[in-house]
Amino acid sequence: MKNKVIELFVPGRLCIMGEHSDWAGKYRGINNKVNKGYAIVTGIEEGIYAKASIAKELIITNSKNHLKFKCDMDYEKLKKKAEEGGYWSYVAGVAACIMEKYNIGGIDIEITKVTIPEKKGLSSSAAICVLVARAFNQLYNLHLNLSGEMDLAYQGEITTPSRCGRLDQACAYGKKPVLMTFDGDKIETKELKVQKPLYFVFADLMSKKDTVKILGDLNRSYPFAENEQDRILHEALGKDNEKIVNQCVEYIEAGKVDKVGKMMNEAQANFDAKVAPCCPSELTAPVLHKVLNDPYIKRLSYGRKGVGSQGDGTVQILAKNRDAQKLIQKYFKKELNMDAFELTIEPTKPVKKAIIPVAGNGTRMFPITKCLKKAFLPIVDSDGIIKPVILVLMEEVVNAGIEEIILIIDENDKKDYDKLFKYKLSDDITTKLSPELLEYESKIQAIGKKIKYVYQKEKLGLGHAVSLCEDLVGNEPVLLVLGDQIYKSYTNKSCTQQFLQCYSKTNKLSVSVCEVPEKEVSRYGILCGTIDKGKNYFDVDKMVEKPDVSIAKEKYYTKVNKEKKYFAVFGEYILTSEVFKLLRQNIKNKKTERGEYQITSVLDDVRKKDGMIAFMPYGEMLDVGNVEAYKNTFIQKCNK
Repeated sequence: MKNKVIELFVPGRLCIMGEHSDWAGKYRGINNKVNKGYAIVTGIEEGIYAKASIAKELIITNSKNHLKFKCDMDYEKLKKKAEEGGYWSYVAGVAACIMEKYNIGGIDIEITKVTIPEKKGLSSSAAICVLVARAFNQLYNLHLNLSGEMDLAYQGEITTPSRCGRLDQACAYGKKPVLMTFDGDKIETKELKVQKPLYFVFADLMSKKDTVKILGDLNRSYPFAENEQDRILHEALGKDNEKIVNQCVEYIEAGKVDKVGKMMNEAQANFDAKVAPCCPSELTAPVLHKVLNDPYIKRLSYGRKGVGSQGDGTVQILAKNRDAQKLIQKYFKKELNMDAFELTIEPTKPVKKAIIPVAGNGTRMFPITKCLKKAFLPIVDSDGIIKPVILVLMEEVVNAGIEEIILIIDENDKKDYDKLFKYKLSDDITTKLSPELLEYESKIQAIGKKIKYVYQKEKLGLGHAVSLCEDLVGNEPVLLVLGDQIYKSYTNKSCTQQFLQCYSKTNKLSVSVCEVPEKEVSRYGILCGTIDKGKNYFDVDKMVEKPDVSIAKEKYYTKVNKEKKYFAVFGEYILTSEVFKLLRQNIKNKKTERGEYQITSVLDDVRKKDGMIAFMPYGEMLDVGNVEAYKNTFIQKCNK
């Protein structure tokens, strides 16, 4: 394990609305008259890329500028380094918190690329803190979820001279808007459903600001308001901010982009009137306000405001459309000589398409598969009708709301699928069917209208089969359902319905999972994480293929109420466009595993960058891929 190298990416973050309310809301632990803090935060495209491995010491290098930091994994030494300040202090601070809680060794981190500006309100410091926490978490199997990584990163950051707030750690969530609520030490997060694209431009104002002074001056008014200026600041970061942020959330989720911009302008005006007087030397911000009032930028945008702690660091613009976004970015670079970046937050897309691969030869079911495709093996369904397996599966996905089904088949089998789903029955058959079965035939024909075929001419692995569907899928999330399994739900919602509903909350690459006995973990790919109380899904922090039981007991498990459990793939996935992009690259570069293009390693690569959700449906998977499993499935489905 010492030679294991992991790749990491952590983005910076943009506070769309609600700056300063995170630390202000924390004071509720002392003064309950302080309002809760509310902020809308999103990760950005820019961030920190790194490689990490286990080491005896804490070692971190930046390969671009050849900077290097090294320290013994000793709590007192690390804490001292953190308190000294400077860029490496954040790394030392997180490591010190690690040493305080866990008895582990060091790590060697090589920063390979940094695309985020420093000291511009985009949380470059928080990004490095989250990156270090995540490296320790993954290399030493600490089983921390996103909240755990965020907490470690925050505790590490506040051991330095910096006194940044909790919203900085939202970069752990990646590129998606999140509503964060701060109530003392308690933090709640809600991922927002975006209805229409948000075209942001954020630009480095190429000036200076002193974040420490801004935070120091504003903190003097807390926890208790001792004069009129303090009271006005409490009001601005409290009830004013709550009203503005909640209104902005409503507009984002309703697709009223122009109104989102209006709230940005209102928030900036409120900040200038009520917050800036508490630190005029920094928050008067002449460069920022010159940009905010630039006629060209105002004409092309709905809203404009400062970023993070505000001041002359970074400005954010909500452009009216994609063309306006590009014109604003060009204007910053060509006319204002300021570095500018695009950030487009795409709408939350429901899953409307499904892929079902059924081109396999079914050799484990020979000789029946010599004359009958495995997908056409009979099952007596719970309604008493004898159906082919593929029909049971397709009813499941259609009833869950899927509008288009992409069947991956052998071209020679098209006539068999057409016969089932598209050919009309002859009169001599229809006259002999009961009214109930005639009605069911209409349902089969309706399913047939949703089918599109993709032909897999070479059997080059599941990754290859899925990649063939890229053009039909487009830039949308898609449900992938393995063709040799069906499902049995323990509730009135099917397993697929449950899965799609979970995705609507998380909008991440997702895999359905089921619990497997400890003694059988070596037969499966195992997904690990930590399950929060009351949830039926978790963030996957590692994936491992068929681990030995002894190693799994030590490192590859998921905590459920302090108990170790093991979860394997259930048979359904929701794939994002990033998966298809990486599959395409692997095929172009002929990157195979055991002679085939696999999908598991691609999922893990996407997980490392964008995260992955493991969902536990209330039900079970019934296999039809081998003789013994098919026999058991036949019995269970009949007895449903």
